[in-house]
Amino acid sequence: MQTDVKDKTEKLTRKDFVSDQAVRWCPGCGDYMILANMQKAFAQMDHKKEHFLSVSGIGCSSRITYYLDTYGIHSIHGRAIAVATGAKLAKPELNVWVFTGDGDCMAIGGNHFIHACRRNVDLNIIVFNNKIYGMTKGQSSPTTPAGLKTKTAPEGSYETPFNIGEVAIGAGATFFARVPDNDHKLMEDVMMQAYHHKGTSVIEVLQNCVIFTDGIHEQITGKETKDDNQVILEHGKPMVFGKEKNKGLCVNGMKLESAKIENSAADILIHDVSEPDSLMHLALAKMQFPHHPVAMGVIRKTESVSYEKSAHDAIAREKSRTDFKNASDLFRSGNTWDI
Repeated sequence: MQTDVKDKTEKLTRKDFVSDQAVRWCPGCGDYMILANMQKAFAQMDHKKEHFLSVSGIGCSSRITYYLDTYGIHSIHGRAIAVATGAKLAKPELNVWVFTGDGDCMAIGGNHFIHACRRNVDLNIIVFNNKIYGMTKGQSSPTTPAGLKTKTAPEGSYETPFNIGEVAIGAGATFFARVPDNDHKLMEDVMMQAYHHKGTSVIEVLQNCVIFTDGIHEQITGKETKDDNQVILEHGKPMVFGKEKNKGLCVNGMKLESAKIENSAADILIHDVSEPDSLMHLALAKMQFPHHPVAMGVIRKTESVSYEKSAHDAIAREKSRTDFKNASDLFRSGNTWDI
C-alpha cells in the first residue's frame, strides 16, 4: 500500500485546491462558505494531493466537485456515499470527502447514509442542509419544517422532518458535528477534527438558500440572535451559552433543559464527545429552536474499528487459510460444488 502522508517539504495552500471552473451558485448562497473553508482545510491536511478524492451526488451542493482541484466523482442522485465507499475499500489510503444535500442524502440516498454510519466507513460526509430541494426548484425535502410552503406542499409541508444528527447517531455514526455556514473558524475546526477521525464523520452545515428558503436558519445563526439560540460545544467544557455566558444546559429528570447560571455552575453539564453511550449525544443533536438552543460543534466523536480495516483484515485471514491465490485458481480447481 502506498503511503498516504504527504512529503513534509510539500507545502500546500488553499490555491492548490481552487479549480479553474467558474463557480455557478446563486449570489449569497451558503455553499460559497463551505467551499472556501473546505479548500482552506484541505491545505492543512497531511495527505498527498493526489490522494484527495471528492465525491458528490446530485443537487446544488454536488457541484462542489467541479470547484475543488482534487480527483473527483460527480455521481448520480443519492449514490455518492455508495461510490465513495467503493473507492475507500479499493484504496484505503485515499482521503475521501462526500458532499451531499439534505434531499440527496436523506431521501434517495438515505439507505446508503445509514449503512455508512452503521459500518463506520472512513468517509467524511458533509451534508448541506438548506431544508429544501434547491436545484430542482423548491420541493419539500426530508428536513423541510412542517408547515413550510413549498412547490410540492403549497398549503404547507405536512410531513415530520428528519433531524440529521438523530439519524446519524441513531444509525451508529462515531462522529457527528453541526455548524452554521457563517462561522468560518468553527467550520474549519470541525472539518479538521473530522479528517483526523478514523471512521464515518458526518458534518451537518446549516446552509442558507437565498432563493427558496432564505433566512431559514436566521434565528439560530443571525448576528443578533445566535448567542442565545445556539450552544457551541467544546469537549471537556461546560455547555454554556448566551451573550453573557449566563445560561447552561442541565438535566431535569430524563430531559435536557436550559437554566440560568446563578451563583454556581455546578449543575451545568460538561461536554464529553467520547462517551460511548450515545444517549446524551442524541439528546444534544435533537435540541431544536425555539424550545432549546441548537447544539453546534462536535457533538459525538468515539473510537471504533473502521469498516475498510475490518474488511481487509477479513480478506487477509481467508487468504491465509487457503491454497487458492486468486479467483482463477479456484475456478480451475475442479468442481466447486455438486448438484
